[in-house]
Amino acid sequence: MTTKHRRRPRVTGENGEAAGPSRGAQGGKPSLKRSRTSGRSWRSPLLWGIFAVIVAVSGIFLFWGYPGGEVMEVLASQQETLRHKFYAVPCSQDYGNHKQFTGCTPLKCGRAVTDAVITQEEARRMLRIAEAGLSLGGSDGGASILDLHSGALSMGRNFVNMYRYYGEQMKEIVTEEDFQLYRDVRQRIQQEITRTFDLDAASLYLTKPTFFSRMNSSEAKTTHDEYWHPHIDKVTYGSFDYTSLLYLSDYSKDFGGGRFIFIDEKTNSTVEPRLGRLSFFTSGSENLHRVEKVSWGTRYAITISFTCNPDHSIVDPTWT
Repeated sequence: MTTKHRRRPRVTGENGEAAGPSRGAQGGKPSLKRSRTSGRSWRSPLLWGIFAVIVAVSGIFLFWGYPGGEVMEVLASQQETLRHKFYAVPCSQDYGNHKQFTGCTPLKCGRAVTDAVITQEEARRMLRIAEAGLSLGGSDGGASILDLHSGALSMGRNFVNMYRYYGEQMKEIVTEEDFQLYRDVRQRIQQEITRTFDLDAASLYLTKPTFFSRMNSSEAKTTHDEYWHPHIDKVTYGSFDYTSLLYLSDYSKDFGGGRFIFIDEKTNSTVEPRLGRLSFFTSGSENLHRVEKVSWGTRYAITISFTCNPDHSIVDPTWT
């Protein structure tokens, strides 16, 4: 198939990004019964409407016609199991506009994908955490978020702080055991990033926003629901140096659409979500990206982001 040239899409910048959590939402509080069953959708505050996240190469390149005359290259398909794939791209100048941190600021840039860091059973347990927390709220549109660090939870067309909203009852929904799993998964993801990009492990820090997302095909009700706009994480968030995405559901099985797309000069590249698949990349404009609109079903994932600047670091959530 002949590769087609296309114009570079417009980057949306601040548009479509969520503001912070709202003070509250209309109506009564949902039931606190610990629901661990499926139910699906997505969104994001503090500019989280578009999550930044991820990913890389499968050995065989497949090409798909893409709406608008674009050409789509499949870097990682849902059907294949990948040990570790890295796809190098030239670093942008974005990092030069920020303070440099030896041993951490990217010297090599790229995209990676692996199905070997998190087991599928661990991914299912992470999915149950997302389902339980999001069962307390959810967006009126197609995108909902749950942030265990700040407590931000989508609620209708707003956001609430679930820890203040539900108080001690939250411990019935998200347990210390859940937090421990979350910490273990986060640490392994961080270790994989430091190995792949040859970083000083002590120089990389967890940063915000880090959140679960639930996306479905519901019509967007606010700009926070418009997760599909192209964006650059380093431009959008500033603190981001490395972005990761852990998928908690399967493309073509649990949902349609919802693929992660890297937007390049001549060819767009996509990663198809797979339960337990980790994809990660350097956060500068070398990795302009977007997420396809979900056409059916529900897509779950968790975005975990990292910075080289200790001033932007956050701590892991815990009840103890």
